Amino acid sequence: MSGNKTVWQEENKLEQSLKEIKHKIIVMSGKGGVGKSTIATNLAVSLSKKGFKVGILDADIHGPSIPKLLGIENSKAYEKNGKITPININENLKVMSIGFMLPKTTSPVIWRGPLKLKLIRQFLQDVQWDKLDYLVIDLPPGTGDESISIAQLIKKIDGALIITTPQEVALLSVQKSINFAKRLNVSILGLIENMSGFNCPYCHKEINIFGKGKSEEVCKRMKIDFLGKIPIRCEIAKASDKGKPFVLDYKEFDFSKIFENIVEKIIQKTQIM
Repeated sequence: MSGNKTVWQEENKLEQSLKEIKHKIIVMSGKGGVGKSTIATNLAVSLSKKGFKVGILDADIHGPSIPKLLGIENSKAYEKNGKITPININENLKVMSIGFMLPKTTSPVIWRGPLKLKLIRQFLQDVQWDKLDYLVIDLPPGTGDESISIAQLIKKIDGALIITTPQEVALLSVQKSINFAKRLNVSILGLIENMSGFNCPYCHKEINIFGKGKSEEVCKRMKIDFLGKIPIRCEIAKASDKGKPFVLDYKEFDFSKIFENIVEKIIQKTQIM
């Protein structure tokens, strides 16, 4: 009987915590190296700039990169009154990652599924998120334990944002992410094509290093929205390495304006849900 009571108490804590969060967005990719965490970080920062209360949950337990992308990789989370205190970037943005709980930034996490599920539950129910307009959840690549756990623990996810590059190998993998979301009855907000085209600094022509046009074909075939293309730019890499989101450091550049247009589409989609 006591075991059933404990389970009920845990479920109630999780439900109460999630009730304080209006919109939950998961950011997915079929494979690594497509810029998913960069997109998730800049999405959260952009939403916070618009006055929304935003949280970022870095659910990539084995390869957390959100702390580095925000320049807070040496920050540490702590517990207060039975709650884990996230890192506050400003009055509108807070972050939680296993990276804040490791002894060193290079320390590996060597865990199996049950431990990962336990930590993700803690991140959802025991972190002091308070009231949020948006919780942006950066999932690891693929469709493994973390993605399944998030989808099962959060009863109502507003939608999945899927990130790819124009490469055929990435597009093959991303279709698995689309089918994963559909299988678990998670709405798909749309697909973003990252690293789409490079402007040569010498001839000023666009070079499609990873190909062109395949992402839109996939979206049409799988009946999901194509949200836009983010080009390859050196400034995006520089901003990430410095821990400064590109929507802040390069807000007047073409790629930031393209991204802001994508963010507006995401806001419109979530606000009508």
